[in-house]
Amino acid sequence: MSNKNKASITELLRASKLSITDTRVKILELFMNTNGALEHSSFEKLAGQSFDRVTVYRTLQTFLDKGIIHSIPTTDTSIRYALCKSDCSEHDHHDHHVHFKCEECGATTCLEDTDVPEIHLPKGYAMHNVDVVVSGVCNQCR
Repeated sequence: MSNKNKASITELLRASKLSITDTRVKILELFMNTNGALEHSSFEKLAGQSFDRVTVYRTLQTFLDKGIIHSIPTTDTSIRYALCKSDCSEHDHHDHHVHFKCEECGATTCLEDTDVPEIHLPKGYAMHNVDVVVSGVCNQCR
């Protein structure tokens, strides 16, 4: 791990008032070294070591709660996660952007510069969250 990544990870964990553990550091390092989203099942494969599944789940949930990562909806039963690029926090989590899933390689990426379309709900409805996933072929597979 580069000194820059290590410093960024340490700073992020401290700013989120989280203790610095080997698992948290390794998971954040994987996020920083991956261009796109990761599935829960990806961590052991990418890390090259065994992670306790419950520990990974709890770590991801903690990162979600603290605004470090956000979840990405999928059409299957899996959940993908990506680092928040905005200044999200525990009490101000704003990951309203479009996600793109490549039908060829399966990669899911955040399209930070693509706005979620404005949605007008009928009277009496209250919106809490909007998830937009566009599928197609990414620029690497095209």
